[in-house]
Amino acid sequence: MEFELWWLLAIPLFFSLGWVASRIDTRQTVRQSSQMPDAYFRGLNFLLNEQPDKAIDAFVEVMKVDPETVELHFALGNLFRRRGETDRAIRVHQSLVARDDLPAAQREHALYELGQDFLRAGLLDRAEDAFVRLESGAYATAALRHRLEIAQMVRDWPRAIDLAQRLRQTDGTDPGTLLAHLHCELAQQALSGTSATSSDRQADALRELDLATQASPDHPRPWLMRGEVALAADDCEAAIEAWSTLARKRPAHLGLIAERWLQAHERLGRLSEGLTSLEAMLGEQPPVDALRALAQARARHDGNVAAIAWLRGMLARHPSLLGLEQLLELRKAADPTADDAADIALSAALIQRQAARLGRFVCGHCGFKARRHYWQCPGCSRWDTYAPRRTEELNADTAA
Repeated sequence: MEFELWWLLAIPLFFSLGWVASRIDTRQTVRQSSQMPDAYFRGLNFLLNEQPDKAIDAFVEVMKVDPETVELHFALGNLFRRRGETDRAIRVHQSLVARDDLPAAQREHALYELGQDFLRAGLLDRAEDAFVRLESGAYATAALRHRLEIAQMVRDWPRAIDLAQRLRQTDGTDPGTLLAHLHCELAQQALSGTSATSSDRQADALRELDLATQASPDHPRPWLMRGEVALAADDCEAAIEAWSTLARKRPAHLGLIAERWLQAHERLGRLSEGLTSLEAMLGEQPPVDALRALAQARARHDGNVAAIAWLRGMLARHPSLLGLEQLLELRKAADPTADDAADIALSAALIQRQAARLGRFVCGHCGFKARRHYWQCPGCSRWDTYAPRRTEELNADTAA
């Protein structure tokens, strides 16, 4: 009986001791929080209010008080990089990498941030060195992606191919489209080289195009280039065959090779066949580049009068300022009367400036406009962001 009473008396005692201990711990926590510099909380407030410049000033003040705060170094370095002060971001992250007391995980993090600083600053060789040092660990895949980005920036296509294949093994992504472009770039290099004979360059280019097709069988670029290589070798039949495959897989891209399609048929003495087949493949509303090529080929085959009549019919169904510009060119070439020639010249001058603005290709990601079609945007370096149609046609599609 006495044993049970003893425990009944001990329970309130233990409860009281626990309550006292919790109060001591709470006071210690409050004391530690009160020791945090006010500048730290001001910096957080500035960040929440999207005022990074003031946040940087506040965090710099905190670092003067407590220079060992690792997470604050990371936050400050990222803010410097976002604001474009890459030199200051580099110094912050370099100071972290140089610390002997830094744990391995935080050292990897600092090295990764440093590589991004170098990349943002355009110091590609130093960025590459930083990312190479991260080949294993938590940042290995991210570092590999940045190395692939650098290889493309410096146009080192063989290294880019190797890195893309390694990336596929690392994270399971399918780089087929990218590999197709990289092999096409090597094919382009082979064609423009001067160290071998013309036949050797074409053979090297076709080998790369075979690899591009294996990487992405339905991508339009390898088939388009196959036709161009064949046409350069005066193998018009092979060129037509390659572009016929392109027409089955990606008919929208036929406008990019419409002129050369007709040129191949014309060399074979089959221009009429080329005109008929191209119109059939493009349908009722051909791209403006194909419309121009068809009008010019019809003028050579049937004469200016017939070509003008055909183009007028097309424009009546599908009005186009760029098509109207071509119509005026045909009318000028048709030897009009003096009065008509003056009117045509005036109309052409008025239309030309607007037509030039609407006759550009535009990147769907960054909006970079160019006179010719690019597979890789010169502005944002992304692949396949250019539609095969010009601005006027894209605007018409959007309006519809």
